[in-house]
Amino acid sequence: MPRLITAFSNPLVKRVRALRDKRHRRAEGLFLAEGLRILTEAREAGRLPRYLFFAADSARHPLVQALIAPVEAAGGEAIETSADILGKLSGKDNPQTVLGVFEEFAVPLASLDRGAARLWLVAERLRDPGNLGTILRTGDAVGAGGLILVDECVDPFSVEAVRASMGALFTVPVVQTSWNDFIAWLRAGPGQLVALSLDTVHDYRAARYQAPCFLLTGNEAQGLPPAYAAACDLRVKIPMRGKADSLNAAVATAVMAYEVLAQLG
Repeated sequence: MPRLITAFSNPLVKRVRALRDKRHRRAEGLFLAEGLRILTEAREAGRLPRYLFFAADSARHPLVQALIAPVEAAGGEAIETSADILGKLSGKDNPQTVLGVFEEFAVPLASLDRGAARLWLVAERLRDPGNLGTILRTGDAVGAGGLILVDECVDPFSVEAVRASMGALFTVPVVQTSWNDFIAWLRAGPGQLVALSLDTVHDYRAARYQAPCFLLTGNEAQGLPPAYAAACDLRVKIPMRGKADSLNAAVATAVMAYEVLAQLG
């Protein structure tokens, strides 16, 4: 049976609230995800939270019930609490009715099967959690094999990134690695590395893509380091018809991903 927590001073409440800080997430190996849709996506992908917090007035909701039973069966803990405590845990004034505490899951680069998908997404020094979440959603939408985060990217397990992914964190494999390790792995097998770059004359629609295609997006402000761009098989750009010189990194990734998908099928 779910236990009841009503006190802000409860040690578990304090521990879970601290997971909004990266240092505590790393120390605990845990992260937060909130909302029925995201937690349902996680369950359907085979990921269950260690702790499931839910508001008392949502306890009879069929989707909440569909979460409580498997969490408890897997040895996790379901906890009924108040909206105020859920707000404290999530940091939001209008919190979702459920919140889960999940174990972080690392996907090693060496475990990827490049032949499992025709398109893969790669991001280098991505800083904005909203962009990361949106790129994950794009990866899910186009059936990408995974998202490979190169060098010091934003934490994919931050509350903001998880929220922006709308559950795609649980459906798209995420690898965190260095540029040297990534390029060594890539060149050890088949794969076309395509960079989004302003420093090229190649229109993204005129280029020809080959599977498996690894689509590389650089840092939002600085783009790709010259050495990284030079190591790519192809550099393409999206033409700008107005005064803006470039698209948002996540938007550009989505535009490119659908063009590659249209060619490769």
